[in-house]
Amino acid sequence: MTTDSYGCNGGIAQYNRDLLDAIAEITEVSEVTVLARNLRANVGLLPKNITFNFRSTLGVWHFLWSVFQQTRLRKDLVICGHINLLIPAALAAFRSKAPLVLLIYGIEAWARPKGLLTNKMACQVDSVWSISDFTRRQTARWLRLRNGRWDLIPNAIRLERFGIVNSPDLVRTRLRGTASHMILTLGRLATSEQYKGIDEILEAMPSLLKLYPNLLYVIAGDGDDKKRLIEKVSSLNLNLSVKFLGFVPEESKADLYRSADVFVMPSRGEGFGFVFLEALACGTPVIASTKDGSLEAVRYGELGQAVDPDDQAALIEALIYSLKRPRGIPRGLDYFSYPEFKRRVERAISLVIRK
Repeated sequence: MTTDSYGCNGGIAQYNRDLLDAIAEITEVSEVTVLARNLRANVGLLPKNITFNFRSTLGVWHFLWSVFQQTRLRKDLVICGHINLLIPAALAAFRSKAPLVLLIYGIEAWARPKGLLTNKMACQVDSVWSISDFTRRQTARWLRLRNGRWDLIPNAIRLERFGIVNSPDLVRTRLRGTASHMILTLGRLATSEQYKGIDEILEAMPSLLKLYPNLLYVIAGDGDDKKRLIEKVSSLNLNLSVKFLGFVPEESKADLYRSADVFVMPSRGEGFGFVFLEALACGTPVIASTKDGSLEAVRYGELGQAVDPDDQAALIEALIYSLKRPRGIPRGLDYFSYPEFKRRVERAISLVIRK
């Protein structure tokens, strides 16, 4: 059970697609039934042993009815893909007499759930699979597992989908114009996600422009905070040096990363930060944060830089250093490769079912 997977965009949807693909590829798995809350596009071609329940996406009552129908069938494992779905997931696991796994990604799981029932059920699950150790530590402040276990399963990057190639000149010109250097941030521009560090980068831009007068900062993504950010750009007199790109479809992301000299997102609330892996897989240097799960995405500095978002001098220094760095896919990125991800998933499943 999940909020977003096939037919959806975003980091959680990508993680869930990789997870479902990995489970479906396990030799012993005969069928994976997907109950999703959201569907925004065509699901595409699914692995042969994945059954996507389209009815569950039609609304909350359709979702709950789909859950009820599935509980009449035997299941060996129930995976709850979001803590807000834990109550129906726990019901499904109870009726199926199957182990229950809870997935946690980031800020959605860090705070104690409002519902007492959800809180109680979370402590009773058989296993919690966390996207990062940072998310595990934050969640463990309130979630005290009774008899379950914690497992770490970070994001996967499909390296074969990226790589270092030259973006078409037309695409590069459209993105960069005549800018000599380009830095990039890609993420949701939501009021609830102002922790991504875009404000801090904008405040650093006047200092950077003294060294790189033709520098361009591209902000990709959309959301209800975009208007405020546009106003901030105007107040800082950065209209000629900042470009808002809007929503970027999946098939255009690689060219976007390749067109940038640096990808930077010094956030305070990322559970992991899949965008860092995508940028690294395109050979683009990245700057993450020391204050959230993105530190793990760069392997604590092994794959890219990490700075304290509250230290503007450190952020500027990191950007200057990265703008001088040559492009290249760092050694060690295969730690996050899909085969490694699949191995972690298979091990976690074997442990919870054996238990």
